[in-house]
Amino acid sequence: MSHPKWSERPLACVVLVEGETLTKQEVLDHIKPSLAKWQIPDDVVFIPEVPKTSVGKFSKKTLREQFADYVLPEGN
Repeated sequence: MSHPKWSERPLACVVLVEGETLTKQEVLDHIKPSLAKWQIPDDVVFIPEVPKTSVGKFSKKTLREQFADYVLPEGN
């Protein structure tokens, strides 16, 4: 996601298993112990599926393009 000072900041994109629920805070609490402070995402978004390339790999390029203009919701 775009950031005025750092150019880009991490954004976590999470796909939930059907019937499961999870909050943004639960995701952040789960990943914080294994990441450096600067690696912790500024926000968490829940998406229906991760886009894939023609050979079935996750398409990070498509995700970056999809969320290039993402604006952090107020209050975060």
